[in-house]
Amino acid sequence: MSRAWSKTTSYSSSMTSSTHTAHAYLARTARPLLIVHHVNTRSRPRPAQARHSSHSPLSNTTSPTTRKKITIPTLLAMHKRHEPITMLTAHDFPSAHVADAAGMDMVLVGDSLAMVALGLEDTSEVLLEEMILHCRSVSRGAKTAFIVGDLPMGSYEVSPEQALGSAIKMVKEGRVHAIKLEGGAEMVPAISKITTAGIPVLAHIGLTPQRQNALGGFRVQGKSAASALRLLADARAVQEAGAFSVVLEAVPAEVATLITKKLRIPTIGIGAGNGCSGQVLVQVDMSGNFPPGRFLPKFVKKYGDVWGEAKNAIEAYRVDVKGRVYPAVEHTYPIAKDEFAEFERVVGEKR
Repeated sequence: MSRAWSKTTSYSSSMTSSTHTAHAYLARTARPLLIVHHVNTRSRPRPAQARHSSHSPLSNTTSPTTRKKITIPTLLAMHKRHEPITMLTAHDFPSAHVADAAGMDMVLVGDSLAMVALGLEDTSEVLLEEMILHCRSVSRGAKTAFIVGDLPMGSYEVSPEQALGSAIKMVKEGRVHAIKLEGGAEMVPAISKITTAGIPVLAHIGLTPQRQNALGGFRVQGKSAASALRLLADARAVQEAGAFSVVLEAVPAEVATLITKKLRIPTIGIGAGNGCSGQVLVQVDMSGNFPPGRFLPKFVKKYGDVWGEAKNAIEAYRVDVKGRVYPAVEHTYPIAKDEFAEFERVVGEKR
């Protein structure tokens, strides 16, 4: 017999002896299995199940169940009666759930998630597969809003065929209702190809973050007459190509207002003034879900302090755990005294 085998045998023996009492007790007290014949219970209401795990489900109390599903005809009708369209970004189930519950008309799974969800330096780094994963998560949380998925850099510029392939993947796998892509007149072939296939397109002109290097950084567009005319030409081009709407980013308010008046489709402004057909913001920015001192663009209005509230709650939790204040009795599950006494007796805690 080898020494290694002898040690293993000795260890196994000690483990067996230490659990023998518990195994014997279970054998004596185990209840026999009951064989139950199949009964048709489809007509019987099932009792509510008690859940004992953390989860974030949709619920009747937080979901905007009274709202009708937002569709393109809904958005175009809003535009026709001059009702502003509300749009907000979301990057996962919780952010989509709260945006939907708060009544957003549109939810954009923007490539800004590269920074706010993935910690990347800019939008150029995020991949199509990553965007699809986040789109799927958002689609589970937003049941009423119209969901748009952003095509990331490198997934649509090569050819109209590449753009259509990426758009199809976003719709089929990401479960979005439409896609967004950046660019004006130069993207007309891609927009036409995608919309001809029955996939709605939200265009994006003005400051196009994916092209920041070519633009010399995040600069306001349309500040000269010539630049404003190019923006109008781009807006008309994407409209004629079949885009159902167009985002105007970082454009002087007067220019955005005039472009909006010249189009048949709604404009969604971000840093483009109050004359657009609707507005969009990054949820992390407007909700204040960032640490103090972080730079915010001029056009962002901070509506909350999610970071501060979350930090206060987490700090309070840490203090309670360190002081053994949490969990308290009300946070624990009970056991009958006689059952616990028997458990102590069996495991040898009390003699």
